[in-house]
Amino acid sequence: MQATWNGQTIAASERTQDVGGYIYFPREAVRMERLRASPKTGSDNACPHGVQFYDLVDGAKTAARAAWSYEKPQASRAGVDQWVGFWQDVTVG
Repeated sequence: MQATWNGQTIAASERTQDVGGYIYFPREAVRMERLRASPKTGSDNACPHGVQFYDLVDGAKTAARAAWSYEKPQASRAGVDQWVGFWQDVTVG
């Protein structure tokens, strides 16, 4: 499985997990240098799983809040603790 954005592979792994229709990648398979923590919103702070969204950055190009990770997941998301999911402008397949 790969996650691509802006013509670049952002994550690649054979060890991904599908949770709720989203594919999660282990953190070590993600090019974390391309992710920048987004400021938390009120709904982020209210999330019971401790969500942190990330902007994808490549030079002057940015995809706002295109990735996320759960930092304190409850039981329903415990299997993807600290793993990274992608959406919006990111192609996963």
